[in-house]
Amino acid sequence: MTEPTNKYRELTQSISAGLAPLRSSTPDVMKSFSELGRAATADGALDAKTKELIALALSVAARCDPCIGFHAKALARLGATRQEVDETLGVTTYMGGGPSLMYAANAGAAFDEFARAAAAKSA
Repeated sequence: MTEPTNKYRELTQSISAGLAPLRSSTPDVMKSFSELGRAATADGALDAKTKELIALALSVAARCDPCIGFHAKALARLGATRQEVDETLGVTTYMGGGPSLMYAANAGAAFDEFARAAAAKSA
């Protein structure tokens, strides 16, 4: 069995670091985007986990690996199960066909990576 990689952890860290210049040069835009994200994912009629599952599905549909990483990380933090992620990815594949299936594999790997990291922290 091969050792799990930290591909998505490294990707999200790299993207976060890469956004630093934008945070400096356009702080109002970046702050507003962050506030939009917090408002959109806050508990309401749908809970935060359900909203993050939707965000993961949209990340797969948009074929955005960094987005997949950030939303998989949030799902691991929110206590999502692999079954919940897999069912979300099933619907995504149904709606998006073969290309979504390929990115669904990435999303599953990203979730597993962040879930392992979360479990290691709590152990």
